[in-house]
Amino acid sequence: MSDLRSKRKPTIGAVSLVAAGPGDPDLLTLRAAHLLSTAEVVVCDTAVLSVAEVHVNAEAQILNTIDENGIPLDHQGRARLVAEAAKAGQRTVRLFAGDPVVDGALAIEVAALHKAKIPFEVAPGVSIVTGVPVYAGFTLTGGRTRTFQVLDADAPDMDWSRFSDAHHTLMFMSGADQAPDIARNLLAAGRSAETPIVITRGGTTVEQRSVVSTLGNVATDVKNARQAGPGIVVVGDVVAQRERMSWFEVKPLFGWRVLVPRTQDQPRLLTDRLRGFGAIPVEVPTISVEPPRTPHQMERAVHGLVSGRYEWIGFTSVNAVRAVREKLEQYGLDARSFAGLKVAAVGEGTAQALINFGVRPDLVPVTDQTSHALLEEWPPYDDLLDPINRVFLPRADIATETLAAGLAELGWEVEDVTAYRTVRAAPPPAETREAIKSGGFDAVLFTSSSTVRNLVGIAGKPHATTVVACIGPQTAKTAEEHGLRVDVLAEDSTPEALAVALAAHGESLRVAAAESGEHVWRPSRRRTAARRKAT
Repeated sequence: MSDLRSKRKPTIGAVSLVAAGPGDPDLLTLRAAHLLSTAEVVVCDTAVLSVAEVHVNAEAQILNTIDENGIPLDHQGRARLVAEAAKAGQRTVRLFAGDPVVDGALAIEVAALHKAKIPFEVAPGVSIVTGVPVYAGFTLTGGRTRTFQVLDADAPDMDWSRFSDAHHTLMFMSGADQAPDIARNLLAAGRSAETPIVITRGGTTVEQRSVVSTLGNVATDVKNARQAGPGIVVVGDVVAQRERMSWFEVKPLFGWRVLVPRTQDQPRLLTDRLRGFGAIPVEVPTISVEPPRTPHQMERAVHGLVSGRYEWIGFTSVNAVRAVREKLEQYGLDARSFAGLKVAAVGEGTAQALINFGVRPDLVPVTDQTSHALLEEWPPYDDLLDPINRVFLPRADIATETLAAGLAELGWEVEDVTAYRTVRAAPPPAETREAIKSGGFDAVLFTSSSTVRNLVGIAGKPHATTVVACIGPQTAKTAEEHGLRVDVLAEDSTPEALAVALAAHGESLRVAAAESGEHVWRPSRRRTAARRKAT
């Protein structure tokens, strides 16, 4: 019986053909996101590796559609990877870049799977045809324009005379680098030199760039823009809709490269918010969190927590919550160990980390999210109301004494315990260090004094043209002590407020540039433009 089972062929794994869409990972359909999250193997085009990484589970294997020499496989080779994974019994997703329904890639690979007798399903996505234009600020019809046509810029023997109608929109897929040739052919076919044309690269992502021109001027404008790479070209009066419909490229931080020095375990709420404002956040780990060199003090404190030694425990960071949680779990304990204990927390992130553990904090400052604000709301010790006068304060080895000293003044006996150490991370890559020093970043966001010290220590000081934004007064003071000019200070000491403050600053720069007739308002671009002018 066992011999028969060993000869039995494995069941063919489910195969799903998924369109990634224009580029923004958030534009995946719900079906596509589900298929990626449950896949065991994802066969993925290079252009959408980042999309796959956002949605796959940690155990999934991502196969890039290139050979051992880094050369892209043809569609037959890609279908072969899918078939091999499916025949091994694995749930497989083939993730296509762009819109495979429009560009024909889907039909080619479906034919190969059909020939190999591999069953499949298709999850179409947001089409480039509609997605990129609306992100670029226009539709494909409107006004006197009632029709549009999607074309291949590389199609041989194109009959350009068919496209002379001024009220007909033309979209050329992947035609960005052929825009001058497209314009020349349309002018020869009878289109007016004043006909609007737009070239959009990186559509729907924070890398999106549009060059707006006319058929008569596009060759010069493309040369001046110094852009290259795949993208779409749209020709027609609908391009004029950008004046009233543009919404994506006018975000307050659109295109800004923002440096975010961070701890290796820091939540990414800040970078998500920056992307919402149109920025391109670049995270650089500056701090590594490690256990204390001598764990005995922490072990004694956790034993005291369980045995009822403390009245309060105060958390000032997510890392402190993590350190205590990990120590409790080492002993097979959980959130029930906090029963009867009053819990204080600084910051929304810290409070959320406690809630995720199953502990709802009793005290979280509402006026500001700093140790000073926590002290203002912390009740003084009352020997009639408080049976115990001790406070357990787990913190970093480099934390300031502000909170401990303030609690002592309120009458509490504080056990200030080093729960974790912060050490400098390794320096970032050479190109990142060069961009920091030369003004390649538009802004840098500091979320603590230690991020200031460590960034300067591992990568050097940001260039003088880089906008410096700080989360609070203490962080700003540290930045100034390191010779940095602080341009932006958050109204509240939260990552959300810091991102909002930088966005407001970016918008003010854009408005000021527009009022003065300038078109360059990003700090890094202004420096580049000034350098070119001087040269």
